[in-house]
Amino acid sequence: VQLQASGGGLVQAGGSLRLSCAASGLTFSRYIMGWFRQAPGKEREFVATISWAGTRKDYADSVKGRFTISRDNAKNTVYLQMNSLKPEDTAVYYCAASDRGVAGSYSVRAYEYDYWGQGTLVTVSS
Repeated sequence: VQLQASGGGLVQAGGSLRLSCAASGLTFSRYIMGWFRQAPGKEREFVATISWAGTRKDYADSVKGRFTISRDNAKNTVYLQMNSLKPEDTAVYYCAASDRGVAGSYSVRAYEYDYWGQGTLVTVSS
C-alpha cells in the first residue's frame, strides 16, 4: 500500500491550497480516509475524515468552515481543500487510510488508521 501526498507549499495567510493523496495497492473505495497534521514541536492531530462513498465527513473544530475533504474513488485519490489559511495551519499534513470501518463510518482517531503517507509541508506566512 502506498499513499502519496502532494500539494503542499508556502502560502500567505488568507490564501488557499489543495492537497491530494493518491492511493495504490488497496481497494480504495472500501477505506475510510483521513488527513492529520503535525506542527513543529506538537503532537499529530486530526484534521478531517471521510467515509467510503464520501457521504459522511467530519472536521476538527479548528478547520471547520475553512477546509473541505473530498474523494474520487475512480481516481483513488482523496483531497483536502484548504481556504482562509492561517499561520497556525502550518504543519506537515499526512493522509491516512483505515479499513476498520463500514459503509458510512469515519474515524477521527489516528490509531484506527492502518496506512500513512509520507506527509506534505504546508507553510502559511503572516
